[in-house]
This record gives sequence, structure tokens and C-alpha cells, in this order.
Amino acid sequence: MLQKSPAELDPRIVEAFEVASHVNEVSAIVDYHMRHLRIVLATADHRSFRRAALSLGQHPSCVSRRVRELEDHLGVSLFERCTSGVSPTIAGQRFVELIRPAVLRIDEATRGAGSAGRAEIGTLRIGTIVTIAGGFLRRLVEIYCAKYPDVAVDIVDGGRDEHLAAIRMRELDVAFFPAANEISDCETIACWSERVHIALADGHPLSRRASLDWNELKDETFIVSKFEPGPEVHQYIVRRSSDYGVHPLIIPKPSLQETLMNLVALGQGITPVVASWRAVRLPGLTLRPLRDCADIVPFHGIWSPGNDNPALRRFLSLSRAAAKNNSLCGEPLRNPDPWR
Repeated sequence: MLQKSPAELDPRIVEAFEVASHVNEVSAIVDYHMRHLRIVLATADHRSFRRAALSLGQHPSCVSRRVRELEDHLGVSLFERCTSGVSPTIAGQRFVELIRPAVLRIDEATRGAGSAGRAEIGTLRIGTIVTIAGGFLRRLVEIYCAKYPDVAVDIVDGGRDEHLAAIRMRELDVAFFPAANEISDCETIACWSERVHIALADGHPLSRRASLDWNELKDETFIVSKFEPGPEVHQYIVRRSSDYGVHPLIIPKPSLQETLMNLVALGQGITPVVASWRAVRLPGLTLRPLRDCADIVPFHGIWSPGNDNPALRRFLSLSRAAAKNNSLCGEPLRNPDPWR
């Protein structure tokens, strides 16, 4: 008994069945397993049941029987049999011409679906509030892109709340935040940490020091962006400076982060940034690390547990392995080097 599996075939296959003068049986033929169509194609190519069987890794009698079953359902001979092999009939030749491109397209679609399921193709959308000019995240994305070159990776800038909303709406797959607390309906993973640095103009007196403390910044003017992550940076300055009993002047600027860094280089003020900004070379800009271990900021990845994007699953697996082995940067979650 010929097994059937529900599969919607290409319209050209349906047309082939119509050419075989069995329009009333189209719905039944559509349910035929694709291997029967492949057997017909192999038989037409090799002009022999035996050679077709060898190419398919099947027994010749099995190939012959499946061709006969299909002919019985169609009610028309697809091949003429002779001692030297087989040759397509007129109906068989037309049938083969119509089903070949359809079968190829179905095979291609099947391979494409399998590739997407294995994260070999697709799209991965990553939200960040820090630069990816260097550091753990930059290297992580580089390795992922090299391993899955057909996955398109989108990097989205924004703020914490904006990214969380996008994750819940499936507009982002994963986002990375500093010091993320437990977030309802999301999962998190600790990935890496970065020491906070103070960005200064080259000619600033503090630029000559190897490292800094907050009490050395009490008379300084801080500038932050009005845009994300500026408000979060503002809160960080207030919190950390108050730990030292320092209350510096903080001026919000209507500038994005890169422009803000250029304003620092021009002597308009100073601003805190994470260590990954060391990979950015701007004229007239110097970065100096803060000494306190409290200024080592852990970064977490956040995603929705309901997101079934295979590309995300692969990315999270790579992130876990890299975080566990600390294999992508020299700054573990607890940095033993207080000057790093």
C-alpha cells in the first residue's frame, strides 16, 4: 500500500497530473510522498530501473514497484519497458518536464527550512547601549558572524526600557545592559564586565594620571547625552560621586554619544564611559580608569524565553560558553586587576 503524506505541491505538479487526464484524482495524487516523484525523475534520467535504484540507494524491484503504483494511480504509462531499459512515453516525458522544477523547488525550500532551524540562515537582532567598537560583545558578534555567515546580524542602539519593550514585542532577540537586575518575563545571563573610565581632553591636568578616584573629580564638569544611555550615565555619576561625598556639576547635552565624546576632546567637560571605548580613536581624547572595584560594571544579556528564533539559541549558546571560559576579552566578571 502506497503511503501518503500531506504536502502542498507546486502548481506545476498539479498541472502534470491534469496532463495525465486525472483531474478528479489530483487531491489524492498531491498526497503522494515526494520520494515517488524523485524515483520517476531518477528513472527518466538513467533510463533504467537498476541504475535509478543504484543512484537512490534502493533495490531495483522497489523502484519498479513505486513507478508502477504511480502509473496505476494516474491511469497512464509513464515509461515503456524493454530489455535494454526504459524510456519515457509522451505523457511520461511531459510529466517529467513539469515535475522536475517543482521537485527541485520543494527540495530547496526543505533545505532552507532546515538551515533556518539550524540557525544557518535568518536574522539576529541585538540591542545595546554601549559601543561595539571593542571588547567582549564586539568579539562575540565577530565569532558568531564567522560561524554563521548567512545569518544577518542587526545591531540596534537604544535605551534599556526601549530595548526591553522591543524584546517583549519580538522586535529584538537579545539586548545587553550593565548590571541588569531580575526582569520579569525575561531571562538573563551574566556575560562580561568592564571597568568604567573617565574620558578627558588630552590637555586636561588629570589626563597625566594613570588612574583616578571620584574625589579627584569633585571640581569637574560632567557632560552627558540627553539621549540614551545618557540618563543612565547621569544616574551613575550621581550615585558613585555621592558615595565619596562629591556632588559635581552635570550638564545634559543634546548630542549622541559619539558627538559627546568629541565635545569632551574639545574641552567641554568630562564623562564616564566603559572600557570598550578604548578601541575608539578620537583626536584629543584620553581615557583614564577609575580605581575603585565598585566601578567594574557587569553586563548581562536579556531575552524573552518565548523567543524561538534558532539564530538566537545559537547566539546564547556561544555567549554562555564565552562567558564561562572568559575567552573573548581580558575582563572577567570579577576582574582581579584593579587597574584594568
